[in-house]
Amino acid sequence: MPKSKRKIGYQIYLKQIEALAKVANLITSGLYLEELLRLIVNVTAEVMNSKISSLMLLDPDKKELVVRATQSISEAYNKKPNVKLKEGIAGLVAQDNKPIYVLDVKKDSRYLNQDIAKKEGLYSLASVPLAVKGRVIGVLNCYTSKKHKFTKPELDVLVALANQAVVAIENAELDLRARSAEEALTTRKLIERAKDILSQEANILPSEAYRLIQKQSMDSRKSMREIAEAIILTKDIKEKKVQ
Repeated sequence: MPKSKRKIGYQIYLKQIEALAKVANLITSGLYLEELLRLIVNVTAEVMNSKISSLMLLDPDKKELVVRATQSISEAYNKKPNVKLKEGIAGLVAQDNKPIYVLDVKKDSRYLNQDIAKKEGLYSLASVPLAVKGRVIGVLNCYTSKKHKFTKPELDVLVALANQAVVAIENAELDLRARSAEEALTTRKLIERAKDILSQEANILPSEAYRLIQKQSMDSRKSMREIAEAIILTKDIKEKKVQ
């Protein structure tokens, strides 16, 4: 291989490594999931030199892939309908948990949005699954504006970026579960405190106090936490007046 080609190949390799490092740093930056996914598709588009990069997540109830992030400014692409499992390129990738590479989407009968591909001048497509322990949660797509045969190093980088996206999504889900558990514990503590206050002030059993909080919650259409916080706040105000 001529020295100039080796130099270009090395520069591309460095660019890809830098992109992966950038995404890895973003994952630990504390950004919201939507921001992370948007940054991932931007990095993907940059390093893959793609016209459109999009990340689709699977809605398990509807069994459809929904575009959650893209750097595309194409209104037609951004508003395209969701893709069902087994349908279209992305649907097949998600169903079989295997990447698909297409040289020209306009000539591939599996591709659903031929009109958009023609309008936007889309040619080649690399579509790889996002999977957690064999369970597909989405798809990462990369479109080019010219006919392009993806090289193995390019595909390896795309798979690596997809894996980084999976890590970001997993972290976000873990964080959400942790926050939900923490909020549930806080709510239980507040209701317990409110129950004790009501039990003492109304001279009733704690179980009766709990039922009263529950009834007030249903009657007022407010959460038990809100009722508990109101009881605690009233108690605190009374104590301050006495002082």
